[in-house]
Amino acid sequence: MTVDVTETISQTVHPAFQLVRQQHVEALDILVSEYKHKVTGATHYHLATNHDENVFLVAFRTQPMDSKGEAHILEHTALCGSEKFPVRDPFFLMIRRSLNTFMNAFTAADWTAYPFATQNDKDFQNLLEVYMDAAFAANLNPLDFAQEGIRIELENGEPVYKGVVFNEMKGAMSSPSDQLYHTLAHHLFPDTTYHYNSGGDPKDIPDLTYEELVNFYKTHYHPSNAVFMTFGNKSAAELQEQFENLALSKFEKGETLYSTPETRLTAPLNVTETYAVDGEDLKDKTYHVLSWLLPEASDIKLRLGLRLVEGILLEDSASPLRHYLETCGYAQSTGPFMGVDDSNFEMTFYCAVQGSNPEHAEEFKNGVFKVLEDVASKPVDQQAVDAILHQIELHQREINGDGTPYGLSLILSGLSSAIHHRDPVEVWDVDSAIASVKEELQDPMWLSNLIKDHLLDNPHRVQLTLVPDASKSTKEAEEEKARLAEIGKALTEEQKAEINAQTEALKIRQDTPDDLNLLPKVGLEDVPAELQIVQGQLREIICNRVDTPLNLYHAGTNGIYYQQVLVKIPDKVVQSPYFNLLSILMGEVGAGEYDYLQFQQLQTAVSGGLGMGASLRSKVDDKNKISAWLTLTTKSLASHLDAIRLLKIGFEQLRFDEKGRIIELLQQRKTRWQSRISGSGHSYAMQVASRQHSALALRDYHNTGLGALNWLINLVNQAEKEPAAYDAMIDELKRIHAVLLQAPKQFLLVCEEQQSERLIEEIQNVWDKLEVNTAPAELTQVEKVNHSNDEAWLIQTNVQFCAAAYPAVEVSHPDAAALMVLAGYLRNGYLHSAIREKGGAYGGGTSYDGNACSFRFYSYRDPRLAETFQDFDASIQWLLNAPQQPHQLEEAILGLIASMDKPGSPAGEAITACYAYLHQRTPAFRKQLRERLLHVTLDDLKRVAQTYLVEQQASKAVVAPFAKRETLEQLGFTIQQVQ
Repeated sequence: MTVDVTETISQTVHPAFQLVRQQHVEALDILVSEYKHKVTGATHYHLATNHDENVFLVAFRTQPMDSKGEAHILEHTALCGSEKFPVRDPFFLMIRRSLNTFMNAFTAADWTAYPFATQNDKDFQNLLEVYMDAAFAANLNPLDFAQEGIRIELENGEPVYKGVVFNEMKGAMSSPSDQLYHTLAHHLFPDTTYHYNSGGDPKDIPDLTYEELVNFYKTHYHPSNAVFMTFGNKSAAELQEQFENLALSKFEKGETLYSTPETRLTAPLNVTETYAVDGEDLKDKTYHVLSWLLPEASDIKLRLGLRLVEGILLEDSASPLRHYLETCGYAQSTGPFMGVDDSNFEMTFYCAVQGSNPEHAEEFKNGVFKVLEDVASKPVDQQAVDAILHQIELHQREINGDGTPYGLSLILSGLSSAIHHRDPVEVWDVDSAIASVKEELQDPMWLSNLIKDHLLDNPHRVQLTLVPDASKSTKEAEEEKARLAEIGKALTEEQKAEINAQTEALKIRQDTPDDLNLLPKVGLEDVPAELQIVQGQLREIICNRVDTPLNLYHAGTNGIYYQQVLVKIPDKVVQSPYFNLLSILMGEVGAGEYDYLQFQQLQTAVSGGLGMGASLRSKVDDKNKISAWLTLTTKSLASHLDAIRLLKIGFEQLRFDEKGRIIELLQQRKTRWQSRISGSGHSYAMQVASRQHSALALRDYHNTGLGALNWLINLVNQAEKEPAAYDAMIDELKRIHAVLLQAPKQFLLVCEEQQSERLIEEIQNVWDKLEVNTAPAELTQVEKVNHSNDEAWLIQTNVQFCAAAYPAVEVSHPDAAALMVLAGYLRNGYLHSAIREKGGAYGGGTSYDGNACSFRFYSYRDPRLAETFQDFDASIQWLLNAPQQPHQLEEAILGLIASMDKPGSPAGEAITACYAYLHQRTPAFRKQLRERLLHVTLDDLKRVAQTYLVEQQASKAVVAPFAKRETLEQLGFTIQQVQ
């Protein structure tokens, strides 16, 4: 891309703005321009590029000084109607009337942001109008505050709390890692906004009033307190004209918030707190954390220097602090927070372990400090520094965008700096910072002294011991119940009437159809005619004297190559639960002549790491068969060809003789899996409900579901205690490894065109000879219990996740397209209102899953149970019996097309195209599916609903708190629980 930086200011700046500066960031090939709005002082950063996917974000400095959740609830409520768009739910309505590639809103610790991205010019204008009006002219209806935030309703004459954010945060705060973070922040930040939970603590959210919310909006959502960021091929002047006309011209100069330094501790704090665990076994469930408050993040040289310190201490398992934490013997895994956090006004440094016990707190602290003292006492090894600098350059150069749009990823990486009145260009243009850091590195003790000054000699340190408490959930539930009982006793008849009147008014508001003519839209006529699919070349290399396919894709990867080996997995391996364990070991244990510490160091020095995974799909035309490929992956700068050799060594010569390391990795896998369950409750519920509907669905239920976690827990316990059990496990892994070495292979290379021939030559040279044991290997058959009943799984959570699933057709069947549209149709037209707005769940909807071959209903962070399943059924009857509007079908199709057409990163699109081809999702197949989607009719929806839903029996599943056992048994569920 070439940007004309000589373009005159008069052509690029709107008269309401002034250009502060421009800088071309060579590593990213973007021109960054900073502007100020002349009247309000609003800042605008524009990242000019030739990308068709344009990104917009407006963010406000929000600094709540309590945990009532006003910033978070305001984020929700601002999107519930505005001056120009006085409809009840413009945000979710626009999601349906748009070809957006991203729409959302975020509440962070000290900012709130409203971003979107789209490739369509008309869509960009539509979304910009809605977002600008929501941000700067929100209506903030009291009933929307009641729906989204908090309210009291009377059920059987007794008061209960309701509200979307209230239930969202109940779910979020049931996660141990969330409890850990907010408990730690409470002590690490005694006075500033970070002391509080900006999302809202469920204990404090009921104290928030509507008046406080409105006041927070008035004091925080002003252009003088705003940062605009844009990315793409639109001109800054064009964007600024819209900002001015849509909002800024209506404002005078207002208040700008500035962050303030934290009051510094004069001596370290040592605190013990508790977190909620359901279950009596509290052994090995304690967290130990050490955290330091560091200087302001505005010093980019210090910021990068501390990133180097993080890398030296923690980058891989050979790094001294990570090595100590992983091998300390009194914990099962490193903790969820590790290293430098530079997203706040002042930086922090964390190191932690989990799966420990309270009595090890002193040993943990002493062990960490011994490592820090050892490292700080001498110069840091130059090779280690070079390896971390390589990682920083690799990260800086990589063009992401496969989850979050690339432009938005860049914007978010610089947003914190802009929010804190710092220079985000320093974050984007890391090359300049690296140059200044390299000057400091001329002093061999510079990094060692940073450790001494900011960690060893820094008194603003908190050591937290977070201990499990089996009674905490019950106590908190009883406290909430007692508080509501007190409220109930004090309520007068007049107050009860007011509550009932608000409940009825909210119901009427929720049931009143919006005037959709007030909102802009795109239609099917705006959908691009063609699906853009990356084309590659099929080349060949010799592997063990056999011509082997190499899939080559040329892409603009900014000097990085992505190399993968694709191994056809035999079905006996796919079905083995041990197969997943092999991927834990790849790159993490030793290989060939290298022990795991040496192998970790090599990877850090020359690659972005090694990975092993599996790409699994149902066969396009047979749900009883699985298309399965093992994926061996690496990436590196084009100047480092050694990554190709390491990938082969890591797979071919994988070592199984490092028992301590293997046990350690299994413990990490188990502990981290346990800590992440509550965030994915809806996925597990859908997995359980649809387990009988395809071979892949049943395989995933047994191998990656909650039962598989219990299997892993038992396996690790046995392997630790019984040498014979450990040996049997290793023998099984060796057999699987041998089978995979024998299996047919392909290669994948994504790189820039000028690099491809030398890379192919290197792949040929490296993989020419592969050591393969051709002896047949028989795998152990693992017994799998398969219940046909509806299942409920009990986990550590405060809310429910419900699912119902119906058997459906393969993705190649003509009805698959109608089922895909039906999912969006039911979600948009009925379930969003019933489950989220009226039911109070954080989310809910439906999906057709082409791998499970299942049509699935779900709810997320849901306060209800039986009523949600009734809503699932009612949505079908609504479709079949209630009047339907033409716009609803168009909206459901638009959502699918936008998702299908969503761009990824250059490398990601190439990799996706290759995998699709491997699984028989050819370009012709994908284009036919897109064409079928565009021609689905309302009659098609009613027909497939009748055929696949009304005339079939649903399987139900719930992931729920332990306290719901009795209720679930009464509803007929078979109860399972996570150990």
